[in-house]
This record gives sequence, C-alpha cells and structure tokens, in this order.
Amino acid sequence: MTSMPNGSGSFSKLSDHWRSATTRLILIYGTFFVIWSALLIGLAYWETSRYLERVVDEILEQRVHYLGTIDREHLPQALEATDALDLRGVMSLGLFAKDGTRIAGNIERIPADLPLDGRIRGLPQGIQRGGREPHRARGLAMRLPGGEQLVIARDTSVIDGIGAILRHALFWGLTLTVIPGLIGGFLLSRRPLRRVREIETAMEPIARGDLGRRLPVSRRGDEVDTLAGMVNRMLGEIERLLGEVKSVGDSIAHDLRTPLTRLRAQLHRLQQKGDSCEDRAALVDRCVVDVDALLGRFRALLRISELEDLRRRAGFGEVDLGETLRQVHELYAPLAEDRGITFRIETPRCARVHADPNLLVEAISNLVANAIKFAPAGGRISVRTRMEERGACVDVCDNGPGIPVDERELVLQRFYRNERGRDSPEQGHGLGLTIASAIVRLHGFRLRIGDNLGGGACVGIECWDDTGQG
Repeated sequence: MTSMPNGSGSFSKLSDHWRSATTRLILIYGTFFVIWSALLIGLAYWETSRYLERVVDEILEQRVHYLGTIDREHLPQALEATDALDLRGVMSLGLFAKDGTRIAGNIERIPADLPLDGRIRGLPQGIQRGGREPHRARGLAMRLPGGEQLVIARDTSVIDGIGAILRHALFWGLTLTVIPGLIGGFLLSRRPLRRVREIETAMEPIARGDLGRRLPVSRRGDEVDTLAGMVNRMLGEIERLLGEVKSVGDSIAHDLRTPLTRLRAQLHRLQQKGDSCEDRAALVDRCVVDVDALLGRFRALLRISELEDLRRRAGFGEVDLGETLRQVHELYAPLAEDRGITFRIETPRCARVHADPNLLVEAISNLVANAIKFAPAGGRISVRTRMEERGACVDVCDNGPGIPVDERELVLQRFYRNERGRDSPEQGHGLGLTIASAIVRLHGFRLRIGDNLGGGACVGIECWDDTGQG
C-alpha cells in the first residue's frame, strides 16, 4: 500500500517535467528541426538523383552513338568487347533478332516495359542478367535498319547508394540531435519546476490567510523571480488594504461609541425631562449636532473609497500650483485670522503639475486645516512650493507640537488620533490626513511628513509620479 503513492508521485513529477514550458519549447523546436532536416535531405537526394540520371543518360547516348557507327557484322564483337571492358558490371547490352532471340550481349531478354522507340527510360524492375540479381537501371531499346533489336542500359545502384547514405545521415543526425535535446530539456526543466514547487509551498500558508508570508526570490533575477516579485508587491498591498479594513471596523466602533452614547443620553433626557420648550429645543439641537458629526464621518469614509478608485484619474490635466495655493489661502485665511495665526504662501512662477485641480485643492486644504487645528494661537503656517530636479514639491509647515516619528505612518490611517487629541472635539475625526494621503496616492505622488526647522510639523507633497502611470 505504501508503494502506490510513491510511484504515483514519481509519475506525477515525470509528467510535470514533460508539461513544463522548457520541454515543450524543445519539443516544438525539435519537431520543426526534424521536418526541415527531412525536407533538406529530401531536396539534396532529389537534386543528386537528377544530376546522376543526367550523367547516366549522357553515357547511354554516347554508347548508342558509338555502336551506331559500327557495321552490322562487327556489332556482336563490339558488344562483347564493351562488356569485357566494363569491370564494374554496370552496363547491360543486348542484340536480339526480329523474333526476340538473343544474338549477343549480356542481357537474357528484352525488358517488357521498355518500348522500341530509342528513348531513355527508367527501369524500376531492373535488367535481367545471367547469374545476377536485377538492379534498377536506365536504358533504351531501338530497332536497327536490318530489323534486329538493340538494348542498352546502365545500372543506377549508385543513386540508390547515395540515397541510403543520406537516409542514414538523416537518421543519425536526428538521433544525435533530438535525443540530447530531450534530455537537456528534461534537465533544464528541473530547476524551474523545483522553484515552482517552492512557490507552491510558500503559497499554502498565504491561501490559509497568512498574508505576512512572501514568495521566495532568488538572486538570478529571471522571469520566475520577476513574477514572484510582482506577486509579493501585490501581497503587500493586499495585506495593507486588509489591515486597513480590519482596523476601520475597530476604529469606527471606538470613534462612534461616544457620540452615539451621548445622543442616546440626550434623547433619553428629552423623553424623561424635556418639560419646557426651551429645554426640548436645546436637546434637539445637540442631537442634530451629534447626528451631523456622525454623518460627516461616514461622508469622509465614502470620500476615501471614491478616491481609492483609480478610474478617478480620468479628469487629470495641467494644474498651476500658484493658482491652487491662492485658492487654498482664500479659503482658510479667515479661519487662521480668527485664531490669530499668520498664514502665508510662497510659490515660484510657472510651477505646474499633472493632476486633478479639484482633488489637489482638497488635499492641500486638508493639510492646511490640520495645521490650523494644531498650531498655537499666534502661531505661523506657511505653504510653499519648491522646484526640485524631478518636479515640484508643496510643503505645509506649522509651529505646532509636531508629529512624533513613531506616529508618522499611523496618522495616515483612518480614524487615528494621538492621545493628546483623542478627547478633544476640535481635533476632528481623524480622516483629514487619510483623505489627503488617498489623493496623493491616486496621483502617484508621495506624502512626506517631517519636522519644521522652527519647530512643529512639515508635511510635503512630492508632485512627481513614482508609479509609472503617467
């Protein structure tokens, strides 16, 4: 019972070798090689046969011309002399009477398939000579002026011998080429198949949900490594997205628990103690505020989902960063002024990028709004554009508390707020930077979080496409 699986596994591994792309390519090329080699040998044999047949025909024509110059009474002696001089025995000659009786020569009888028209023809059945097996030949038969019949033929066994040599050459050439090719294909397919099995083994825990695993990549950098690298990058993105999906549920539950609890408590008070119209109106107003806050959170979530749809890139075009920053300044200058914050912009001329103008305004606006929330009263906010070798870069800097290094990745997640701002209603619901990050990723740009030289945070948008999407 134990030998059956082993044998089946061995057969499966052998079958995998013959199903591999390398072996199939070698089989395809081997088939074409066999076909073209056979055609080449066939063409060579055909051309050689035609050439040798022409040589034989010329010899026969010369021999007929020579015998035609000899007198009738000396013709039998000439045939005997010609046969005696033919040391290889390739010539067949015969002189026959009107009734077909043999007079002279080494031919016993006139071949039945050779008409007396003097034209050279092939004799596939050969010429019957005394004591010899008939061989294929070319010959002619003609009637002499006295009524006798003269037959002359020449053996073409040389052509058959050359054909045999070419066939043997084809056989050994194919044998010494195809068989090593098949063995080489079998050996060459072993390494890719082993790597495919390694990838298959690595994918089993991934299929069970362990997205932290990655496919093995060797140092060779071949096609399998390229494919494995692409799959690993895809797995990394899937892991990130699933991580965000898992954290969103927890974040929503944690972030909405307080306003929902407060809303229920106010409704309960309205039900139990709302005696006066003024008390009832105040409670209803607070309920509406809480409901609006909840709806704002859900609208922000839907906005992020919309931005992560890559089809949103259809509205891209050339955008003037100076005009974009002026729009943001007009929107947030009154709010900064109310808080006593100095808000200024700096942009060089002709700073243009390929982007969606509305989305770019939204991303920079979210960064500015975040800076206004954290900047102290009487603080400073600056939005400036720098031109670098690869393109433009927009920096939004403030002199607030800054963002710690260990939180710079976390602040881009949905609903994340640090401990200082978690319980503060002014800090929003933790989706502003997430929306800005989604817009930046949609453009193929890069969001960079750093420190301001004068203290505080400096968030930059590097406006060049690192994704190769244009």
